[in-house]
Amino acid sequence: MRQSWKGAALAALIVACALAPAAHAAGAAPKKSASTHPARIALHQFSGVVTAIDKSSLTVEKQGRSPRTMQFARDENTASKGEIEKQSHVTVYYRDQDGRPTAQRVVVRGSGDRTQQ
Repeated sequence: MRQSWKGAALAALIVACALAPAAHAAGAAPKKSASTHPARIALHQFSGVVTAIDKSSLTVEKQGRSPRTMQFARDENTASKGEIEKQSHVTVYYRDQDGRPTAQRVVVRGSGDRTQQ
């Protein structure tokens, strides 16, 4: 009894595998890739104190145990929440575009504010 059940299951599997490519070629629509949208560039963030600002760039210095300074490009698409001034505490949300960090959004933090996205 077991042998006939296994034989029938094996025969059904072979037939299904043999017919699957024929059904696909007979008019089934080709599958599209899982993602049709281009990959988004990752959004990073950097917090610190503004040390320099002009129309096209923003320089922010992170203080502490391992200080670091970053300069961000700014353009007409850069959004800001609050007034960006020298010595203000900010969080910069940026993307690397053409090998250069470009600010997408700048959030000015008050003395007790916490940043939120």
